Amino acid sequence: MVLEHALLPVRPGLEQAFEAAFAEARELIAASPGFRRLSLSRCLERPGTYLLLVEWERLEDHTEGFRGSAAYQRWRELLHSFYDPFPTVEHFREVLTATPTRA
Repeated sequence: MVLEHALLPVRPGLEQAFEAAFAEARELIAASPGFRRLSLSRCLERPGTYLLLVEWERLEDHTEGFRGSAAYQRWRELLHSFYDPFPTVEHFREVLTATPTRA
């Protein structure tokens, strides 16, 4: 499993419109081969910043599959105009996890 990470800086005053556009865009990515799940979270300290986490089966499912698809072109139309500056997207593999310990 590969975890895609992006901090999305949304231009001030467009947060509500961004969230509405993202609600539509998530269906595009969810239909992609290799997609597992995503979460979009809004920063409490900087309300114009969002954290996007997407789980993929393989790196290529994102970098070649989704980004090379017609769905990605629509994704770009829906979302890319909201960002300033354009976000950096990085990919991670899990190293360690933790769960609560019981006494």
